[in-house]
Amino acid sequence: MADNPKSTAAIGGHPLHPMLIPFPIAFLVGAFACDLVFWSTRNGLWSEASIWLIGAGVVMALVAALAGFTDFFGEERIRGLNAAWFHMIGNLCAVVFAIGNFALRYSQGADAAILPWGIVLSFITVGTLLFTGWMGWEMVYRHRVGIIDRGAREEVVSERPRRVA
Repeated sequence: MADNPKSTAAIGGHPLHPMLIPFPIAFLVGAFACDLVFWSTRNGLWSEASIWLIGAGVVMALVAALAGFTDFFGEERIRGLNAAWFHMIGNLCAVVFAIGNFALRYSQGADAAILPWGIVLSFITVGTLLFTGWMGWEMVYRHRVGIIDRGAREEVVSERPRRVA
């Protein structure tokens, strides 16, 4: 039986990409939530929070993408999965939507840009992330990308140095 497709961006056998992706997801979903609160309150605090969250989301998405690209281009079996292509291209689209959203808010002012196009771009970004997240878990749960099989795990555990008390 062949090994599972391995993550090439890993530390101690732990893939980096899944450790990094919660940050841009939380930031970009949080920005959409702030947009919704701004829509109902018109309080400028929420529009300011949203633009900062979008900026942080873009930066962290680019960091997570480095690990994702390393995995994608470093393992031929990952590139052979349709889900990997949908995941990568969809995430690139989400980052482009977020960059456009940030640029719109930066050029027009955070308050002025939210309604209607800022909130629409936030919604599209979050919807895209839902799809790409589904594709990411498709790779993990169906194709076992980055999962160490039991035999390989026992080898990794047995290689650890033992402490002498």
